[in-house]
Amino acid sequence: MTTVEQINQQVQKLPEPFQREILNFVEFLTLKFFKRNPRQDDVLWSQFSLTEAMRDLENEDSPSYNESDLKEKWQ
Repeated sequence: MTTVEQINQQVQKLPEPFQREILNFVEFLTLKFFKRNPRQDDVLWSQFSLTEAMRDLENEDSPSYNESDLKEKWQ
């Protein structure tokens, strides 16, 4: 049995006023988590974006460049 299932099972045994207190506590913990990790969504979005942008690039033929392709040389 998962933790969520165990919590559900215990909460269902309690009267409504106590269930509301539990809901308030869960909402408090959720806010606390996101205050500590405000950029979690940004990190997940960046990982997803990079993964999608790079998808199938390893299967593409890369152009081969040599010195004659350069317009300028650094000296």
